[in-house]
Formats: sequence, structure tokens, C-alpha cells
Amino acid sequence: MPLYEYACRGCGHQFEYLVCGHEKPSCPACGGKRLKKKLSVPAAHGTGGCDSCGVSSSSGGGCRSCRT
Repeated sequence: MPLYEYACRGCGHQFEYLVCGHEKPSCPACGGKRLKKKLSVPAAHGTGGCDSCGVSSSSGGGCRSCRT
């Protein structure tokens, strides 16, 4: 089940919603159905790498703080 971020066009409330099948969410603040799905960045869970940023040293150099 994907987790989506929405913004209500009626009241401006922003929220996350776990979508099940073809379910249509409504705004938890005002009950409105006019929602805009927001673009969100997927979470990434890395292992090892730089203490500052989590970039793996095997990924081609890492970040600036890893190289210093």
C-alpha cells in the first residue's frame, strides 16, 4: 500500500494518506475531496557509508565531508 502526500485545495491542509486499492482520500481537516497529490521523495535506507550523509564510499567517492 503506497503512502501519498496530499494538499487540500479547499483549506490548504497538507497530509499523508495510506492508499488501499482504489480508495479516494478526503481532507482530515475539512472533509474536502478536492485534493492535489504532491510530489514526494522516496525514503532510502542505506547501510554503511559516511557518518555525515550515509553515502557509501564504494559509490564513487562519496560526498565532500566523506573525502576530507
